[in-house]
Amino acid sequence: MPLLDRLARPLGSLRISVTDRCNLRCQYCMPEEEYVWLPRQDILQFEEIVRLVGVFTRLGVHRVRITGGEPLLRRDVTGLIRQLTASARIEDLALTTNGVLLGELAAPLRDAGLHRITVSLDTLRADRFQALTRFNQLPRVLAGIDAARACFEHVKIDSVIVRGTNDDEVVPLLDYGRAVGAEVRFIEYMDVGGATQWSPERVFSRTDMLQAVEASRGAVTPILDGSWAPADRFVLPDGTTFGIISSTTAPFCRTCDRSRLTADGLWFRCLYAREGTDLRALLRSGASDEVITDVIATVW
Repeated sequence: MPLLDRLARPLGSLRISVTDRCNLRCQYCMPEEEYVWLPRQDILQFEEIVRLVGVFTRLGVHRVRITGGEPLLRRDVTGLIRQLTASARIEDLALTTNGVLLGELAAPLRDAGLHRITVSLDTLRADRFQALTRFNQLPRVLAGIDAARACFEHVKIDSVIVRGTNDDEVVPLLDYGRAVGAEVRFIEYMDVGGATQWSPERVFSRTDMLQAVEASRGAVTPILDGSWAPADRFVLPDGTTFGIISSTTAPFCRTCDRSRLTADGLWFRCLYAREGTDLRALLRSGASDEVITDVIATVW
């Protein structure tokens, strides 16, 4: 029997942050010039992550995504991938990256057993990329996407669209994704974490995105696949597919089976959650897998 919450949602997907560090400073994520990183001793060790994943998979988790910060900054992240792929319960192991280091690591990640990869890319303009991220790294990101396409069958591109910033690039990003063989997922600007400049006026909505695509590329048809994925998917007359994650204007909470584990071991049931469960404290206090299992099951 799968573990269900009070709304009959299964505990099916787990996002794991392996570091809080990043080599970019995207305005919607961590815009502060000086950022205080977590102390190294607070970060979960790989052995602790693997143990927790074992507990979660026994409770029904079968999709795991590695995130950050920027996960490719974590030393020997391919070693963690290799350990996780040893679990037969993980049906889908994915990773989200900003792509800066992907050119060198795409092949090692594939060889370690990673199934899928998602690259964050919000603009194709070098000047805008530097304004958004504070670094001139667009060529390396594009090279990373090329490397990923050579190594992985499934590559996605996540693009956060902000009104007045990059909303004029919805169609160019869609065309780029088609050209490189990657599916683009447009994401509404969300009021979370480091988004210190967020305001409702800056949200370029799902409706706005669909109108922009339809005006330029023809009729947009929904793809009804019945999955728990956060993105609603669509197809164009030429067969191009894309997704939209509309957390702000059309929340998908009723069909969300995801939770997330932070780099320092806090478990959150929602991206918007203000409080989490300290699983690191349980691990380091000597709690057994059975005790940790009971805590997770009770909280879910």
